[in-house]
Amino acid sequence: MHEGVQVSSKLEELQALLAPVVVALGYECWGIEFSAQGRHSMLRVYIDKEGGVLVDDCAIVSRQISGVLDVEDPISVEYTLEVSSPGMERPLFTLEQFAKFAGEQVKIRLRSPFEGRRNFQGLLRGVEEQDVVVQVDDHEFLLPIDMIDKANIIPSFD
Repeated sequence: MHEGVQVSSKLEELQALLAPVVVALGYECWGIEFSAQGRHSMLRVYIDKEGGVLVDDCAIVSRQISGVLDVEDPISVEYTLEVSSPGMERPLFTLEQFAKFAGEQVKIRLRSPFEGRRNFQGLLRGVEEQDVVVQVDDHEFLLPIDMIDKANIIPSFD
């Protein structure tokens, strides 16, 4: 099986399992990242709430998620669980999130090259159907959401 497909189906499984747990605790499940690297695998769950996330919030969610993961055991390798807030360099996962942050500067890395490149940094214009629209200098790129490996807001300190 192609590794990208394997990781994305694992992510979907983790999302389906963990998002309801986060929501039941009163938080928004902003997104989940899973990097499979043998014993150094990392499961990162981003949570958000009105007014911001505190360390105690992360601890509460981490305990609940750990309990669910122990019972369901969806990850066959050793891994580290990290629960955190999206922070200043907020990662973007869904079309709705990309639309909400239109007008911000973003950094996007694709799974495979698009028009000869994998990295894009520029102004997030919004979304069109299944594409994320990014303006880099004076060129607009429509990047298919399913090609995006990682995307983050670039904080502005005006």
